[in-house]
Amino acid sequence: MHDLPSLKQIGYFLALAETGNFRQAADKCGISQPSMSVQLSNLEKRLKVKLVERGRAKVVLTPAGREAEARGRVLIDAARNLVDWFDARGDGLGGAIRLGASTTLGPYLLPHVIARLHAEHPHLNLFVEEAPPRTLIEDLAQGRHDIVLAQLPVGAGDFTVLRLFREPLELVVARDHPFVTRARVTGADLAGLTVLALGPGYPLRQQVEEICTEVGARLRGDYQGTSLDALRLMAGMGMGIAFLPALYVRSEIREGDLDVQVVRLERPRPLRSVGLVTRSGTEGSEVYARIASLIQAVARSVFGGTLILMESVEDTPPRDPEHDAP
Repeated sequence: MHDLPSLKQIGYFLALAETGNFRQAADKCGISQPSMSVQLSNLEKRLKVKLVERGRAKVVLTPAGREAEARGRVLIDAARNLVDWFDARGDGLGGAIRLGASTTLGPYLLPHVIARLHAEHPHLNLFVEEAPPRTLIEDLAQGRHDIVLAQLPVGAGDFTVLRLFREPLELVVARDHPFVTRARVTGADLAGLTVLALGPGYPLRQQVEEICTEVGARLRGDYQGTSLDALRLMAGMGMGIAFLPALYVRSEIREGDLDVQVVRLERPRPLRSVGLVTRSGTEGSEVYARIASLIQAVARSVFGGTLILMESVEDTPPRDPEHDAP
């Protein structure tokens, strides 16, 4: 790239083409007339063409010079647009960021986040891809994502976690389940019941397994849900009860729905941790931290009565010491 003409040389040539005079062009560019002549000669040598005909009264462009002028203006305009684009952002975010989002989080949280990101950072392009957490983390490690929104922990790897919030898990049962008419439901009431869960690859499944172990419930082994909607449908069929994230419940389940009902347990509700995950040492850590702060602001303003904000940022160890116990 060292043998390419510089933008300065092209700018000097364009000034000469505009004024038609070496002295006027030199004054316009703030350099001496001899320097202008040297820069033009260097540009002609690099392009291997004669750009101007030097007359006594006025400089005239050659056919090659006219072509160079047209192409040169395109280059200068592109360079100016590049600078103007970044200047226009001020302290905002810009460019393109590839965000991977867990299917159990993205559809229920990101619409609110995207709306605010677009309003506050109109120059930012956020490419969103949803997938199971295990797939997202593998793609992050291989550089296919810049950041990932997922349930924690994410397992071993050279990652940095920006912890965002804790989200309750709600107990959902069929409309004709005995719990619907009960005044109080405790953890002990879950003993012996069948519980539905997502398939492997979701930290949420591991968490539900731990809940079953604690209360003496039985995880249904002949069915592994592929989505939260699927779990809801199976729960509505009376095939088991389900622990569904509060954001999903708030978005998708309404009082009076004919298939399922949310039942409040009289015990500390299980919580899952959610965070933004990046590769350790990657560029843009300040940008990702600002996105994390914006997500927390949305969590506070939109879901303040549902989500519990977290403040710490730390590298994720092979096993998260703050893994949520129910």
